[in-house]
Amino acid sequence: MSFKDLKLNKPLLKAIAESGYDEPTLIQERCIPPILDKKNVIASAQTGTGKTAGFALPILQLLSDKQDAPKRQKKIRSLIVSPTRELAVQINENFKTYAKYTNLRSSVLFGGTSIEPQIDILKKGIDILIATPGRLLDLHKQDYVNLDHVEVFVLDEADLMLDMGFIDDIKKIERLCPTHKQSLLFSATIPYKVEQLANSILAEPIRIDVTPENSSISSINQVLYYVPKRNKIELCLHLLRNTVKGRILIFRRTKFGVDKLEKTLLKNGYKADSIHGDKSQSDRQTALNKFKTGYVKILIATDVAARGIDISELDAVINFDLPSVPETYIHRIGRTGRAGNIGAAFSLCSADEKSYIKKIQEAINVQIPIETEHPYPLDPKAKPIVHKKKGSKYKKGRKGSGSKKKKKRWY
Repeated sequence: MSFKDLKLNKPLLKAIAESGYDEPTLIQERCIPPILDKKNVIASAQTGTGKTAGFALPILQLLSDKQDAPKRQKKIRSLIVSPTRELAVQINENFKTYAKYTNLRSSVLFGGTSIEPQIDILKKGIDILIATPGRLLDLHKQDYVNLDHVEVFVLDEADLMLDMGFIDDIKKIERLCPTHKQSLLFSATIPYKVEQLANSILAEPIRIDVTPENSSISSINQVLYYVPKRNKIELCLHLLRNTVKGRILIFRRTKFGVDKLEKTLLKNGYKADSIHGDKSQSDRQTALNKFKTGYVKILIATDVAARGIDISELDAVINFDLPSVPETYIHRIGRTGRAGNIGAAFSLCSADEKSYIKKIQEAINVQIPIETEHPYPLDPKAKPIVHKKKGSKYKKGRKGSGSKKKKKRWY
């Protein structure tokens, strides 16, 4: 199938051709026709499957079909809500690429940066708005955003949006839009909470599921290292020196962990950078650009900060901290081994994470090979160390006996 078979107009086809795409991906094949038919859609698809174009292309065509006169001030006719700043910027870049030969204008709103330039853009008028929930509601409250003319509403990465606690904001934003509108919901997975949200904001949606949960696993060499938690940084350095090469994305569970590992790698002479929620937008974007251009070879990130970012030609993923949710593991390692290349995923498992590995292996139906030949082995049967509070009971002395309470200590 070609993009022409999807009945896209000539301006869009020209922009697609110049972008170097020959044929649509599966998510695009299945999403574009019903969206063009103005149906409500709920779709599950992972990062890297082309889902942004799956809704951007038909939205651009729908808006082009009854485009306002150029001299008339533009109104927001399509709203795309995104959970993170990086993803919002990436979506806007896609819209600008495909709208190259149209008269449609898009822009992006996100927090962590100056509000004035965003207000200036809104005043000039735009057709398509991509925004994170907080900044969008803030500017709406200040009467700079008018959603009364929205025709197509898109909620992207819905599962992450709910995990980040945006449920109330999403419902509020949806209510600010007209009742009669086309609604599209995209999510990496469709758990019960996403299903509930979809039922509350989408009327009779078409369900599309093209999430390749296990198909991509076969093209990735996975290796598991059992290691004491205290030796994880040493093992990570050992792998970087001897085993893992190229462009590497390392996942840590917390912002503190990201910063700690970045400092260690920099001290050891590695070109590394990091992204997490406490960093400013400019710092996060700079880090991403340095990684994408190859100026730094190692990017350390939390799942929330990295979600939705499509980084091509990634050689390896290191799971420094294992995720408790199997789907998160699948999303992480799915960033490598694309476009016919063999990817690599290295997972460092401490004793307290063994239950996570069990769930992951059940979900992917694969026993991940264990590498025992490394300097910091952990007995796979070892139990996690439980740190107990000692000295919490004091010897009671009689009044006036002069006995002193012992200080509480943590061991």
